[in-house]
Amino acid sequence: MPTLPIIHHSEEQDLGPYRMERLDLEFSNGERRRYERLKSRGHGAVMIAAIPQPDTILLIREYAAGKHGYEIGLPKGRMDAGESILDAANRELKEEVGFGARKLTHLRSISLAPTYMSHEIHLVVAEDLYEERLPGDEPEPLEVLPWKFDNFNELMLREDCSEGRSLAAMYIVRDWLKTRK
Repeated sequence: MPTLPIIHHSEEQDLGPYRMERLDLEFSNGERRRYERLKSRGHGAVMIAAIPQPDTILLIREYAAGKHGYEIGLPKGRMDAGESILDAANRELKEEVGFGARKLTHLRSISLAPTYMSHEIHLVVAEDLYEERLPGDEPEPLEVLPWKFDNFNELMLREDCSEGRSLAAMYIVRDWLKTRK
């Protein structure tokens, strides 16, 4: 396993919701380079795979400003200060989907672009669901779409389902659920 580079100098620049960090690094072979990475602000984020039945996952359709269109994906959101991963996941599930979960499992963290961003999102499986809605911060109600795992091939080819973290997470959850049987 390679040795991590030595950080000789680090400086940050404020970019609103992110900070740009410049790193002066020295690698184990003596090479020196300057790297830049975006560091997110806040307390982290969660993505929820809500499973109402063993063969179904709940997706949402919401406005995506980056593409100026509506996208299908897993519900997700930022964690509040002092909030645990599981508490944040249950709160976001109630806000975006209208369900709470009696059983929550943190499967893993997923990075967006680890070569230049520090951001990770925590993937949580929510099971044993019950109806409960909390007010959220969305500007309009989100459409909830129950999706059968057997129909993933249709979902993967849709133009309105392109968010890589959601796509990867759905396969991770599907395969994880198979290992429990």
